[in-house]
Amino acid sequence: MVPNRERFAYAADKEITDKEAVKILTINKHHERWEQLFDCVNIEELTLHDPSRDQVERIRTLTGLERLRISFFRTDNIDFITSFYNLEELIFEYVSGFSDLSPLRELKKLKSVHFENLCRVKSFDGLKDSQSLKYLHITGTLDWNQPIEDFKFLEHLTSLEVFSLGFIINKSEYPAFLPILKLKNLKKINIGRSTFHTKEYAFLETALPETEGAKWDLYWQYNKTLEFLGKKAGRASIDNPLAKEKCDEFAKEYNRMKSEAEAMIKSLML
Repeated sequence: MVPNRERFAYAADKEITDKEAVKILTINKHHERWEQLFDCVNIEELTLHDPSRDQVERIRTLTGLERLRISFFRTDNIDFITSFYNLEELIFEYVSGFSDLSPLRELKKLKSVHFENLCRVKSFDGLKDSQSLKYLHITGTLDWNQPIEDFKFLEHLTSLEVFSLGFIINKSEYPAFLPILKLKNLKKINIGRSTFHTKEYAFLETALPETEGAKWDLYWQYNKTLEFLGKKAGRASIDNPLAKEKCDEFAKEYNRMKSEAEAMIKSLML
């Protein structure tokens, strides 16, 4: 998929002369000539940026699409997505009004998914049958965190290689990432250091010792403050004479959490 900032370079707002050469297009509800899309017989990638309902419905005939991005669209459901059975990459950005991701189960070739600001979605169980999925990113934005009910869906994504989370709210209890033990092909994770409680980071570091990104600094300096790893994990002023002692205590507690996680994982393997 072309980077977000480049998508408008492919806008279908002007007459396309060599339609057979076109493989990538961007359309929106203001493009008067958008229907020429259907004459572009070799189209592989489509971006619908602020599209009309009619545009979304009519593109269902483009069953050969391999890459699809939909941004700023409101819909009661995403049943239309089932038409794209050749889809390999999918991006939903600010797609609202629906809560059920189960239509994605029909996309058997799906390899890459990016979800951003799906305001009514809490359950990501609709991804369970995406056994070809290799890349998954879920995020909200600076002013709104994407809720995630639980991470049980992960255990079904056996081909997953990269798992990334941005601005999210975790709704499940520790250990939220227990299902990640099933992911034998996981190569990289990307999770912010203040997203989860400290115990979750200790669990991930223990469960994924060879996975890129599964190790974090226990504290870092921000202005004149040392911030500890984890959501609401606390901080220490660098001017505080007890700062080093607090850091040592936090490191000791973190190692205890890792030992607890290790014992839990070993008991599950028996």
